[in-house]
Formats: sequence, structure tokens, C-alpha cells
Amino acid sequence: MSSRLRDRTSCQPKLHNHHYQVTTKTAVAMPNYFTETLTCPLTELATNLSDSELRETAYEILVGACRSSGVKPLTFISHSEKNSGRAPELTSTASLQRSLSSTAASNVKKALGLKSSRKRHVSGESDSERVKKAVTIGEMLRVQMRVSEQIDSRVRRALLRVAASQLGKRIESIVLPVEMLQQLKPSDFPNQWEYDAWQRRNLKLLEAGLLLHPLLPLDKTDTAAQQLRQIIRGALEKPLETGKNNESMQALRSIALSLACRTFDGSVSETSHWADGFPLNLRIYRMLLEACFDVNDEISVIEEVDEVLELVKKTWVVLGMNQMLHDLCFLWILFNRYVVTGQVESDLLFAANNLLMEVEKDAKAMTDPDYSKIISSTLGTILGWAEKRLLAYHNYFHSDNTETMECVVSMAVLSAKIMVEDISHEYHRKRKEIDLARERVDNYIRSSLHVAFVQIMEKVKSSKRSSKNQQNQFPFLSILAQGVSTLAFSEKAIFSPLLKRWHPFAAGVAVATLHSCYGNELKQFVSGIGDLTPDILQVLRAADKLEKDLVQIAVENSVDSEDGGKSIIREMPPYEAESVISNLVKSWITTRLDRLKEWVDRNLQREVWDPRTNKENFAPSAVEVLRIVDEALEAFFLLPISMHAVLLPDLTTGIDRCILHYISKAKSGCGSQNTFVPSMPVLTRCSTRSKFVGVFKRKEKFQIAQGRKSQVGTTNSNGSLGISQLCCRINTLQHFRMELVVLAKRAISHVRNSESAHMDNIADGMGKAFELSTTACVEGIKQLCEITAYKIVFHDLSHVLWDGLYVGEVSSSRIEPFLQELEQYLEVISLTVHYRVRTRVITEVMKASFDGLLLVLLAGGPPRAFHLQDYETIADDFKSLCDLFWSNGDGLPADLIQKFSTTVNAILPLFHTDTDSLIEQFQYMTLETYGSSAKSKLPLPPTTGQWNPTEPNTLLRVLCYRSDETAAKFLKKTYNLPKKL
Repeated sequence: MSSRLRDRTSCQPKLHNHHYQVTTKTAVAMPNYFTETLTCPLTELATNLSDSELRETAYEILVGACRSSGVKPLTFISHSEKNSGRAPELTSTASLQRSLSSTAASNVKKALGLKSSRKRHVSGESDSERVKKAVTIGEMLRVQMRVSEQIDSRVRRALLRVAASQLGKRIESIVLPVEMLQQLKPSDFPNQWEYDAWQRRNLKLLEAGLLLHPLLPLDKTDTAAQQLRQIIRGALEKPLETGKNNESMQALRSIALSLACRTFDGSVSETSHWADGFPLNLRIYRMLLEACFDVNDEISVIEEVDEVLELVKKTWVVLGMNQMLHDLCFLWILFNRYVVTGQVESDLLFAANNLLMEVEKDAKAMTDPDYSKIISSTLGTILGWAEKRLLAYHNYFHSDNTETMECVVSMAVLSAKIMVEDISHEYHRKRKEIDLARERVDNYIRSSLHVAFVQIMEKVKSSKRSSKNQQNQFPFLSILAQGVSTLAFSEKAIFSPLLKRWHPFAAGVAVATLHSCYGNELKQFVSGIGDLTPDILQVLRAADKLEKDLVQIAVENSVDSEDGGKSIIREMPPYEAESVISNLVKSWITTRLDRLKEWVDRNLQREVWDPRTNKENFAPSAVEVLRIVDEALEAFFLLPISMHAVLLPDLTTGIDRCILHYISKAKSGCGSQNTFVPSMPVLTRCSTRSKFVGVFKRKEKFQIAQGRKSQVGTTNSNGSLGISQLCCRINTLQHFRMELVVLAKRAISHVRNSESAHMDNIADGMGKAFELSTTACVEGIKQLCEITAYKIVFHDLSHVLWDGLYVGEVSSSRIEPFLQELEQYLEVISLTVHYRVRTRVITEVMKASFDGLLLVLLAGGPPRAFHLQDYETIADDFKSLCDLFWSNGDGLPADLIQKFSTTVNAILPLFHTDTDSLIEQFQYMTLETYGSSAKSKLPLPPTTGQWNPTEPNTLLRVLCYRSDETAAKFLKKTYNLPKKL
């Protein structure tokens, strides 16, 4: 049987396919309804019986079966009587002659879900004309089966003769083709050719029913079959004589009956099996079921389908049919008619689906292998057709035909379920319990979404190649993400509610599929990313938005699931677009910072620290560096990202380090306080003759001073920086200090205006921005101010301070030359240094001057010696020094001068104190400092540089420079200090 149930190309004539393109919301091309052909699930007959021949045979069986089941004998009505105006006596079978005037709704249509239709207007005929032509079921069936009145008359005439010769025998007890061959003669046909064709048809039927497709398999040794084959072969070559007493006819009858009445147990059956073998019986039965469709409207089922099927079922006894086979055949008829007529009448599909539910019930109870093969073949064809659409349902269905799609899904799921669960014994033996419907629908969703994704991708590529509009400027994956998002929401709105009947998480599976498809493309894109570009950022932002949309749909779809949607979410590994963006931005920041550091080094190499290069008196390199910093910040906030506040510290910290590097370079090479302070000479004692040494050297010192006056504000001859250059550096650091505050405020403003959601504590966080640089600026300004002051006092003015002040006679080497030259430096500072740090620099110069004066008084070396009467001169000089910085109220505040002059004011009175008192104070303070260990011999107190009137070393130094015999003897006796170096 399996070999005879192989598929053949088609049961219907080929129809041309017509494809119409429409556009869905997802912008996917979708074919409209179109005609196509299906592979017939029934095995092709081994003989060449045409559809018209099978239809005529079906009609003969139908009329004969109705005759056998009727209560009255079948009466022949001549053609002439039919054409006459008088109504014939209804003496034939009551079922065939039933009136068509009934208007009751069809139970069959109601059961199958078919709409009732009263349209009878075909080719301009009125209802009355149609009823007049077909007033009985029999007449209507003749018309439906395309049987001419002439053939109908011949069939009825033959059946009357058969009834007369086979009195009492029912239709299932005779071999109808044999009886028909014997009862009809050439004279019953219009011509010999038509008779010969009719005879060949009956012989082929006998061959098909008894030899090729018998109900019971033939024994190869059965001679009857061989004889029948010879008779048929001979009759096909030479017309058979069919007279009642003809030997050939008698032999044909005898052999045909012996073959038709065989049984499994070898006994002789009263029922003849000449038309109930597969697939001959199904082929013939299909012709009967086709009569349910209006001959003039191929997509409409006639209103009289109940009566027609009631008559058709009378043929079951001849064709070996039953309810299960009927349901299966009628299912195929309805489904096939829907497909081949262009899929325009969805009622046919709905009816086929309803009937498939009945077939499912039948399949559970059926164990016949032949039935299993036929149902597998039929449902396999239906399933193949359905899955072709469902595996790409976005191409076939849209919001206007979701009911049709639901029906197709139902048929696919039912067909698969019947084939796998109810027919397959392997399933019951091997397979574990699974949700077949969910598994199938899951596959449909994933397949169709993948197909739709590929189509969207191809469409975007095509659009990018051909389109020149503005949207074409967007990156491919960015446009693709928008299309996928649109597809996802369309899926959620249109298809997921429908598919949820079979798969509770249909929307989740759909978005997981789209997430995976887009993720594969994104992964390839990310792997090829080098530098950060606007297009790359746009793609990653689009991917992030798409992922959020897809995850949101998945979560909403999984609210009622046992695991809360975790299984679906696990199928959606994050794109990590934010992480990729973050890494790219960090890489971008690193590149910018590297470039900034290069610019810092390059500008510092060219920098000469000349305050005259601009009116603000700071370095041009600072302008360039700050410009690049500002450009970096602007470019950073122009990046289309949502994490400015998160990544800004990375940028500002890097900028901070670069500026710190600049500040360090700006301070380097300027020296320190100790660089300019002269070394203190070894302590000596004075003699009354020491002052004459200074007298002889004063002229030489004056000549040195004259030679150094021209170096104010320039680079010194020894290569050290000039005061103007130091001032330029101070101004530069002050400029950085102010600009860093501006940059921090600007960054805060940018963050607040950006899309960042991290707005908490932004101001606090940015308050610490550029912290290292700001602190370095403050420290650098302090250091440079001190260096500038000490350089002026101890280096540039050393010729009038260290080398000249109070050398020899105090009265002849006073402070006036130092003040004159110092005033020039103060004027340079006032004109050069930024007003915000000007006071700081001048204050440092004042402090350095005070320190210089004390150093001259307490560590000036052997050329200096002071008498008690010199105190007035020294005090007056110190007052002049303070007045220089006060400048009649235009200089430093008096309280500031007073604050830093405290030490000098405390030490100067020691120069007015008599020697004995000084010695007593020194001895007392030394004993206080060193305790009892100093009683035997006073220790030499170390030099700390922290001058104080109560500090032993300070008192000792005043004694060392006291031009007094008592002091000299004390120093000689106590410490044995020399008179000269």
C-alpha cells in the first residue's frame, strides 16, 4: 500500500500563480492572495482513468446506490418526456426526487462554520428558472457532476435493465461495470466511437478495481487474475462482444465475480469488492464530494450540501468508505479548493480546520495501516503548505487577515499533533512528553522573525545604496535598529496575542529572536571599531534603545510566567552598548590627553617667559594649553552619550595631571630661597682695628655695585632667570588658577544641560575638579614669590646689601643705595605682576629685605662692626626700609608691615644694650637652655637662623659684631674666637 500512496504532482489542472505585493507596517514585502497547486496526497492510479471518466463512474455508482436504497423501483424517464411540458410521475427513488424548495439552514454548513448563501444568480438566470431546470436533488446532482441529460438517461436505462436481470440484488452485490457492459449496446450511443470509449472506461475500471488496486491483494498464482488481464487486453485491442450469451462476456462475468467476491478467509462473499480498494475508491469518492461546490461558483458550497452528502454516503457500501475516510476526504476537498481558487474564500479554510478537529478524534481510534498512510500523506501536504507560510508568516499575514493566520496555525499544529502523537508509534515508544503545539509555534516565531529581520536588513542596504535623502546619512545599523524596533512592536500588537493561544510567551520568543539577530550584526560591528566617531556612537545608542524596548516587551510578556521571564531574558545576553560606549569614550579621552601632554611639552620648549608677549603679562604657552583643554571639554560634551557626568572625572583628572605637569615645568629651574641666601661666615670677634679694613675696600665695593645696576628685569649673565621672567611665571600660574575655576563651572553647566541622569552631587564632585592643579598653582605662586623676593634681595641687590651695607663705618655705608635699587625692582613688579598676586610678591620682597638686614647685622662677617652709637643709624635705616614698602599709604598696609617687622624690632634694641648686660643675658639664656651642664663651660650655641632676642645664638652674634674690648675678651676667653677668618 505504501508504494501506491506515493505523492504525485497534482490532482488538479495547473493554474498560473499571480503575486501581488503589498507593504506591511514593518515594511516587509508580502504577497497577496495567489493561486497555486498542491501535491495530491492520494496515490496516482496505475491506469490512465481521467477525471471525467471517474466522475461518470461516480455518478453511475451514486444513481445505482440510491436505486438500491429506495423503497420504490427505479423507473426510466425518456428524454422526450423530460422535454415535454408535463410533469413526470415521481416513481423513482424518493431521495433523488426530493424537492429543492426547502429553505432550512444547512446543518453541515453550520457544523463546519460555512456561511449560508442564497446567491443563485448565475449567467443571468433567475431563481425560478434555476428551480424549473433542477426541481429534484437528482437533477441538481447531475448538473453539479457535469453529467449531460443524454448520459443520465443512458445510465438510468442501463440500471433499469440491470435491476430487471438481477432481480433482488443490491448494488453492492454486483460488479457494476460488468453489468453495464452487458446491458448497453452500441445502439444506446450516438455513435460507435462514443460506445468504444465507454467500453474501454469500464474495462479500465475492472482492471483498476480487480487487478491493480484490489481490496485484497492478489495471489501471484491466481489464474483468474491472469485470465481477466488477457480478456481486458484483448478487449482493448478489439471491442468486446457483450451479448448475453456471448462466451467472452460470460467468461468476463465469471472471472470478475470470482475476483470481486474474495474474502480473507477464502470463503465467497455476497458483497463484491470491485471499487473499494485504495486509492481507487478515494478517487471516485472525491468526484462525488466535488459536487458539493457550486458548478457555476467554484468557491461556494451549495445550500443543499446536507441532501447531497446524504445521498453520497449511500455509495459507502460500494466504495468501502466510512465516516473517518469521509471526513478525511472532505477535509482535503475543502482545503484543496481553498488553495487552488486563490485563497480568497477563508470560510473554506475555516471549515477545513473544523473538520480537521473531527479527523483528530477519528485518528485516535483508528488503527488501520492503510488509513494511517492516507492520513499521513494528506496531513503532510496540509502541514507543508501551512508551514511554508508560518515559517515566514510576516510575508503572508498582516493586521487584516489575522483570523486566517490563526486558522493556518491551528491546522498546522493539529496536523503535526495527529501525525506525531496519534499515528507515530515511535513517538509513544521513544519521545518524552512535550508540548508539541508550543514547540511548533516557537519554531514558527523564530523562523519568521529571522526571515523578517533579513528582509529589513536587505531593504536598508538597498535604500542606503539607492537613496540620497537625509535619512541615508544615518549609519546602517542605526536605521536597522529602528526597523527592528518597529517590527517588534508590530509583532507584539498583531501576532503575539494570536500566537499566545499556543505559546504563552510568544512575544518574548519574538523579541529574543530579534535581539539575537541584531546582536550578531552588532557584534561584528563592534569588533571592527577603532576610534570613536559620531556614527559609532549613534549606532551604539540605537542598539541600547532597541535592547531596552525588546527587554521591556519580554518582561511585560513574562509577568505571569513561573520564572518571571528569566528563561527569556537569559536568551538575551546584553549588548553592553553602554560599556562599549564607556570604553570608547575612555579611549577617546586618553587620546585627547596624550595630545594635550604633547602640546604642553612642545609649548614649554618654545616658551621664553617674556611678559611683553601679551598685555596680560603671562606666557603664550598657557593660552595654547588652555585653548586645547577647552576644546577637549567642548568636544567631550558634544559626544552624543548619556554618561557625561560618569566619565567627566576621567577627563578632568587627566587634564588636571597635564596642567600639573605644566606647572611643575613652570617652577623648575627657578631655584629656591637657599639658592640665593649667602652662606654665613664663621663667628669671629671684633677688634678696634677691624673697621679700617672696610675703609680700604669701600671704593672697590662701590665699583661692583655700579656694574650690576643694569641687570634689573633681565636674564642674569650667569644664566639665571630675570625678575620679569619670574613675574611672567607667577602671572601664568595665577591665570591658570583663575581659568581652572571657570573650566570647572563650565563643566558643571554642561553636565546639567546634558542628558545625564546622574545629577546628584554634581556640584560637589566638580568642586574637586582640577584639585591637584589648583593646589599646585597656589603652592607654585607662593614658591615663585619667595624665589623672586630672595633673588632680588640676596642676588640681584647683593652688591648693595651683602657686599655694601654697613661695611666699615656704619654712617658711611647706610641703606640708601639698597633702597634706591630695590625701588626699581618694586616698580617692575607693580607694572608686571597680576594685581591679585602683586601684594603677595611685594610682601615677600619685604620679608626678604628684613631677613637680609638681619643677616647683615648678625652674620655680616669681619668687615662689619657695630658701636652702641650705631643703633640710631640702623634704626633709622630700618624705618626707611619700612617706609619704602608703606609708600605713604600707597604701598603695603601698615599692619602687614608691622606684622613682619616684629623680629627686626625685637632684635634692634640689642644693638643699644651695653656689653656687660649682653654677656649676662647670654650666660643666663645659655644656662637656661643647656642646664647645669653649662656651668663649668658655656657651650657654643648652634646657628638656627631663627633670630630671637632671647635665643643664645642671636645674643652671641650681637657680641661678635660689638666693637668693644669687653666683648672681644669674653669671646676670646669663652670660645677662643679669632679676630679674622
